[in-house]
Amino acid sequence: MPGEDPFNAALDAAKKSDLTILFVGTSNNYESEGFDRPDLMLPANQDELIEAVCKVNKNVIVVLNSGSPIVMDKWLNKVDGLLEIWFGGEEIGNAIADVLLGNYSPSGKLPVTFPKSWEDCSAFKTYRAQDNITYYSDGIFVGYRHFDKNNIGPLFPFGYGLSYTTFSYKDLKITPASISLDGNINIQLDLKNTGKFEGEEVVQLYVNDVKASVDRPVKELKGFQKINLKPNESKQVSFTLRKDALSFFDVSTNNWIAEPGEFEIMIGSSSRDIKLNGKFVLN
Repeated sequence: MPGEDPFNAALDAAKKSDLTILFVGTSNNYESEGFDRPDLMLPANQDELIEAVCKVNKNVIVVLNSGSPIVMDKWLNKVDGLLEIWFGGEEIGNAIADVLLGNYSPSGKLPVTFPKSWEDCSAFKTYRAQDNITYYSDGIFVGYRHFDKNNIGPLFPFGYGLSYTTFSYKDLKITPASISLDGNINIQLDLKNTGKFEGEEVVQLYVNDVKASVDRPVKELKGFQKINLKPNESKQVSFTLRKDALSFFDVSTNNWIAEPGEFEIMIGSSSRDIKLNGKFVLN
């Protein structure tokens, strides 16, 4: 209705509904590649709207339209579902309907870490700290590397994503047990759809240099594959790693170096959900 307050109109509609689907998010006026966001909050009192709707309706699904992480600690535990749609383009409406109606099992994985709070982020201490300028001091420890190094629990970890089906990871094989600098390491595992719906899983391969001469991340993503499986179907997933996947850049020699020693292979559904692990030796 003309002149009607949209906040109160949304509450009135929620009170009369069995289920509320709330579309919230940001826009290109709030975040873009050409400038930095002022904070990680939803703009325009949208957090307050979600909380208010949750008080009058117990069945709430939030559809989040954003291009980067949002802090949502105020309301996340009060809603029944959360669908991150990013900036999906003109066909995003059909995609949302297919996911919410169960016509398609979601299979996306987060390409970034969602923090519980702004203070948990690696840039927090230096962000616009002097003359509105940010001096990034995190080095290689950005994203999930920062959260791992400092043992900070994320809200949603890098690589995270739910599905309407489930998957099992089994029978990790790493061959050979030791390689030379010019050798390749082969990784194989069996992935099975153990649920009732067809779906896709993104199998993620992380590597840890167990004992390095420099400070290296707890884990580094070195490969991933998206596998489609029907219910009860299994497939073998294979990766091959070479020297460059084990190397770090040495500033003293201005060169990439892979140091001899033990390396750990971690196979996961996200950076914090490691399903299988094993080791090999670089001679």
